[in-house]
Amino acid sequence: MASPAPQITESADVVVVGGGNAGYCAAHAAALRGRRVVLIERAPAAEAGGNSFFTAGAIRMAHNGADDLRSLVEPDERLARTQVPPYTVQQFRADMERTTSGRCDPQLTDVLVTQSAPGVRWLNTLGMPFRLMYERQAYRRPDDSYLFWGGLAVGAVDGGKGLIAAHQQIATRLEVRLRYDRCAVALRREDTAVSGVYWTGTDGARGLVEADAVVLAAGGFEADASLRREYLGDGWQRAKVRGTPLNDGRMLRAAIDVGATRAGDWSTAHSVAWDAGAPPTGDRALTNQLTRQSYPLGIVVNRDGRRFVDEGADFRNYTYARYGADILRQHGSVAFQLFDAATRPLLRPEEYDSPGVSEHVAPTISGLAALAGIDPAGLSHTVAEFNAAVRRDVPFDPTVKDGRSAAVSPPKSNWANPIETPPFYAYPVTCGITFTFGGLRADAQARVLDESGAVIPGLFVCGEMLGGLFSGNYPGGSGLAAGLVFGRRAGEAA
Repeated sequence: MASPAPQITESADVVVVGGGNAGYCAAHAAALRGRRVVLIERAPAAEAGGNSFFTAGAIRMAHNGADDLRSLVEPDERLARTQVPPYTVQQFRADMERTTSGRCDPQLTDVLVTQSAPGVRWLNTLGMPFRLMYERQAYRRPDDSYLFWGGLAVGAVDGGKGLIAAHQQIATRLEVRLRYDRCAVALRREDTAVSGVYWTGTDGARGLVEADAVVLAAGGFEADASLRREYLGDGWQRAKVRGTPLNDGRMLRAAIDVGATRAGDWSTAHSVAWDAGAPPTGDRALTNQLTRQSYPLGIVVNRDGRRFVDEGADFRNYTYARYGADILRQHGSVAFQLFDAATRPLLRPEEYDSPGVSEHVAPTISGLAALAGIDPAGLSHTVAEFNAAVRRDVPFDPTVKDGRSAAVSPPKSNWANPIETPPFYAYPVTCGITFTFGGLRADAQARVLDESGAVIPGLFVCGEMLGGLFSGNYPGGSGLAAGLVFGRRAGEAA
């Protein structure tokens, strides 16, 4: 697009576009090198934080177990009776390769998995507090001990809200100049190098930040319904947006306009089971509480009363980012998570007991179907067939892949509990899109590349705008980890 004539010109050594986790990490790293940093954020201060604000704050990192994490996380009286299995770099890499079906860029993946732990510890030294996420990644066992599962244990204190609040405090201390209400619209490229960012304000002001280096951290295109339909396919325009409504892809287009090339999978996205009654874009009060992620403990059906996924294929944090797309393909883009009185106490309170949760409760399966708008005959058949197929000889254990299966179609591979104890519960869910997987091509130093593979001088990328790490799915917590790792790299190199 044509660059607007600036009314306000500001100079810096580094300008960061986007005030989410990745952008702040880039700003911190550049400021620590003595660089003069300006961070421009499209949202007003009260609505800033990008998608990171709406997360649970979980960050996947390699580690050597509970003792290794003790100096990183806040004290907790439960830690003495907690088991956190080591999660190695090799396991992290294998999870990346498995969840993306081998479509993760090997060079970028190697940087992510090897630098995840140093990155988290670096951020902690700057003042970011972390904790063990008991309520999300562990179950309390009968002996009052806890076992963490799924390779994910550490998160920012107070989730995404706490993550962004701490980032803002760190940036202020490091004298990063924060500029809110400034929407970046174009890049300035003179000769061969990118040397600034044009922006417009909500008050009609137009400006330019001149800089030696530009770091792009402005998110993907998930908030633009037309782009979702164009790249992800018909139907995606109906998805609800879990986070900020401002990630409309405009800076992806701006980078392409100055010669950047695309990378990664532009046809898939991170999408989850999301409360069907949620607003069309993120709720800043409830944020991640609108997810419905205890589905491995029950069954999921469509309006015909039929199951369509293996709810127990793997731990939740290896499947949740892909099941939103499966829900979107169902009639009306809606599905229902079903539980009975025996499993209902195991559901995450922060999600299933949150204010205004969409919930139906009935003493019978047919009554539940009538309340929820599910075909009664279809649901009764599905539940009866499922209950008959559960391997009741295998003990139920939510902390491990227990092999308690149900030989139905599709199968349920683990955690198969019969739906037989009233009352019965149904939670309507739809597809909530988190972020798009396609982005810009960059090297391991987060330098943006052109179509020939050459570095575009002065231009860096991190966060959701970096393409090549994820495709079809991802391991939970690796998005914030990638933003941290490559944001830090971009800031150190800029």
